[in-house]
Amino acid sequence: MAALAAAKKKGLIPFITAGDPAADLTVPLMHALVEGGADIIELGVPFSDPMADGPVIQRASERALLNGIGLRDVLQFVREFRSSNQNTPVVLMGYANPIERMGVDLFIAQASEAGVDGVLVVDYPPEECEEFAAKLKQHGMDIIFLLAPTSTDERMELVGKIASGYVYYVSLKGVTGSGSLDLDAVAAMMPRIKKHVKVPVGVGFGIRDGATAKAISTVSDAVVIGSRIIQELENTPRENAASAVKSFISGVREALDG
Repeated sequence: MAALAAAKKKGLIPFITAGDPAADLTVPLMHALVEGGADIIELGVPFSDPMADGPVIQRASERALLNGIGLRDVLQFVREFRSSNQNTPVVLMGYANPIERMGVDLFIAQASEAGVDGVLVVDYPPEECEEFAAKLKQHGMDIIFLLAPTSTDERMELVGKIASGYVYYVSLKGVTGSGSLDLDAVAAMMPRIKKHVKVPVGVGFGIRDGATAKAISTVSDAVVIGSRIIQELENTPRENAASAVKSFISGVREALDG
């Protein structure tokens, strides 16, 4: 993120769900995202009972779970990706249950060994995971927090004390893939967030194409796109999945850099 800022570029952070649409496509899709211009990859850990994810990403999780994908498989995907890409940061995005089931210390050790750079756990609030954050940092990993339109100044201050890497601002009240972006509302929130949070701020939820990504990038450090990529995969034959994702992300990258 610092390198992007120095180059006066905005970060592009695409999201895919590990194991969707098929286990053997996950690593090729990760490489396709990088080839298309991704700066950071958010890799979703499939979970049966999500809170923040809308119907599109819920379907992706359901397909991945039907494919038998669990947290250990996700870490193996990261290891495979790292065998030929040592540079692109990978952030695992998911929920507390799989981590608690594996055991926090074992998860942190294995995630570090696999080459994970950051972890976003939707249902680990900052006031309950200072120890988790400290252990991640000891292993060279960042903890990524969500902030929302409803976040109070007190919550932002708490996140600001613990967060590293970047903060993910949820641009709307709702789940992923819902609603339409209100650029003015996002712009109005940024000074409040930046007052308390010194790491870069990425904005997601509702970004669907190059135009909306470009608009949001004028007030943020990075943009996050998830549901729209999953829809691309749903509407593309699996043999064309990687090329379709690369083409879509290339278009967003071009818009951001234009």
